[in-house]
Amino acid sequence: MTLPVPSLAHVFDVEVALGALEDHGATRAGHRRVIPIVGGRITGALEAEILPGGADWQIVRSDGSIEIDGRYSARTTAGELLYLQANGVRSGEPAVLEALLRGEAVDPADYYFRTVVTIETSAERLAAYQRALFLAVAERGADVVRYSTYRFA
Repeated sequence: MTLPVPSLAHVFDVEVALGALEDHGATRAGHRRVIPIVGGRITGALEAEILPGGADWQIVRSDGSIEIDGRYSARTTAGELLYLQANGVRSGEPAVLEALLRGEAVDPADYYFRTVVTIETSAERLAAYQRALFLAVAERGADVVRYSTYRFA
């Protein structure tokens, strides 16, 4: 028996507006940072407004790479609520990661920023989103994260 080879299909794009970085320093889990999510938009096959109140809980690894754990809610144009979680990694050369930390514009091809996105919702018409995994290719701006999301098929 041969396992199917997964393919990717673009589904939606996300722009997450970020608050000020909270640097918690060295904790028992590692170097902890929390970045509040203050709003944003989801566009494409899924249309929604990102609600304030989520955050990206990060661990900065010893090599400067960052473990991403973003969690936030969104409301569709029809009023349905979604809960999104993005887990992944952002890594690159030290100078590139330092430039991102300073809020400088960096070409997304110069660093690796990928997450796996899962979605929860009680909305019947959106139930298929709960039964899939999505791979996101992301970029970090001074006060925003943008990503394009692809469904594993």
